[in-house]
Amino acid sequence: MTAQSATPVTERNAALAGVLQRQGAAVVLVLGIAAAWFAFPRFGSPDNLRDLALQSSFLAVIALGMTFVIISGGIDLSVGSNYALGGVLAAYGAQYGLVVAILLPLAVCSLIGFVNGLLIARTGMAPFIVTLASLLFARGLLLALTSEGATTYKVDAGSAFLWLGQGTIFGIGVPVYLTLVLFALGGLLLRRTRFGQSVFAIGGAEQSALLMGLPVARTKISLYTLSGALAGVAGILTAAYLQSGVTVIGVGTELDAISVVVIGGTLLTGGAGTIVGTLVGVLLRTLIQNVINQIGTLDSNYQTVVSGAFLLVVVVIQRLLARSRTR
Repeated sequence: MTAQSATPVTERNAALAGVLQRQGAAVVLVLGIAAAWFAFPRFGSPDNLRDLALQSSFLAVIALGMTFVIISGGIDLSVGSNYALGGVLAAYGAQYGLVVAILLPLAVCSLIGFVNGLLIARTGMAPFIVTLASLLFARGLLLALTSEGATTYKVDAGSAFLWLGQGTIFGIGVPVYLTLVLFALGGLLLRRTRFGQSVFAIGGAEQSALLMGLPVARTKISLYTLSGALAGVAGILTAAYLQSGVTVIGVGTELDAISVVVIGGTLLTGGAGTIVGTLVGVLLRTLIQNVINQIGTLDSNYQTVVSGAFLLVVVVIQRLLARSRTR
C-alpha cells in the first residue's frame, strides 16, 4: 500500500474513532431502550417514561454546569454540597415568597462558584483542592443552617413555588421543560459564542489560549460561577418537588455528575465534549437504574456497581480512540 493510499484510510479511521467517541453513548442508549422496551412490559408505559424524564432532570441540570467545567480542563467537586445547600435555602426562602425562594439560593450558590473560579484563575490553585474546600464549606454551612440536620424547612402546600417542581404541562413535569430549555441555551452558549470557543481553547491548550489573547481568567471565573448557579437551580427544583429542604441529598452527586459527563463523550482531560452527549449520559444512567428496578430481584446498590463498571469501560475506550486518532 502506497503512502498516498494509506493517508485516506488513516483519515477515515480517525474520523470513525471521533464519531464513536462522541456518539457511542447515544448508540448504547438507543439499544438499551429497545432492549428494556421488549424485556419489561411496564418500561414503555407513559407513567414510567414520564418518571424517567423527571428523575433525570435534577442531575442533568448539575451535569450541564459540570460539562463546561470539564471541557475547560477543570473539575468541580462542590456541586453536590451546593445542590443540597440550594435546596435548603430555597425551602427557607419560600416562606418569604417565590422571588426570595429563587434568588436566595441562586445568589449564594453562584457566589460559592464565583469564589471557586476566582481562586483557581487568579492564584493558580488546583481546581480539585479549591472545589474540595468549597464542598466542605457548603456542607458545613448547610449543617449550620439546619442545626446539623435537625431542622427541616418545609414549603407550605399553597405556595406558588411548588409549581416549579410539582407542576405539569401536558402531563410532563415542569422540571423536564426547564431542563430542556437550559440545555438548549447551554448548547448555544458552548457552540455559538466566543465564550464557548474560549472554553474549548482553554481545555485544549491553556498556554496557547493565553498566547492567543483569550480571556482565560475571566472565562474560568464565569465557568465556575455558572456551575455553582446551575447546582443551585437543581436544588431549587428539588426543594419544590419534595416540598422541603432535604439535608441529606447531594452526597456523591458530584461524582454522578462527572460520570455522566464523561460517559456522554466529554474528555476528562478537557478540550472536547458536547451538551447533547451529557444529556445522553444522564439518560443512560437513569435507564440503568430503571432497568435494575424493573428486574426487582437486584439490590439498588447494583446501580452503582454497573455505573462504575460502565464508566471505566467508557474511559478506557475514550483513551484507545484518542490514540487511534493521533496515529
